[in-house]
Amino acid sequence: MKYQQIQHPIPPLFDENSEILILGSFPSVKSRESGFFYGHPQNRFWRVTASVFSDTVPQTVPEKRCFLLRHHIAVWDVIASCEIAGSSDSSIRNVVPNDLSVILNAANIRRIFVNGGTADRFYQKYQLPRTGIPAVKLPSTSPANAAWGFARLCEAWAVLRAGD
Repeated sequence: MKYQQIQHPIPPLFDENSEILILGSFPSVKSRESGFFYGHPQNRFWRVTASVFSDTVPQTVPEKRCFLLRHHIAVWDVIASCEIAGSSDSSIRNVVPNDLSVILNAANIRRIFVNGGTADRFYQKYQLPRTGIPAVKLPSTSPANAAWGFARLCEAWAVLRAGD
């Protein structure tokens, strides 16, 4: 495996109306190439969240930004920099966490969710001690999570709408 030390290249997406924060672990190669979150065409994040909110699946980065902000969702990742081999979450090492206070101080975040086990593990280790805010672990929308079909993911992710 060829490791690279990579600094997170995508700024957080949020505004003062954001109430939900969804955190991944670290952007995939495809996301880094596209310059936005969940950029791999097989990642089900956009299809799942659009289904949960009964909305159209956004296609372009501007559409994705508008979709998230319209639904009061902030998105970022737990990790600011790390060594990683390709897009493999299991290869992540030498982690430097993101400073979530950038979002937490500017928006009225009511709930934090993590997208998958790796994001949860790093959130528990690095972010929970800083924020004191528990996060809800959701099943990963990554294509690597083949055990979870689309309908089952939508059921689990429907918790985003709780309290609406």
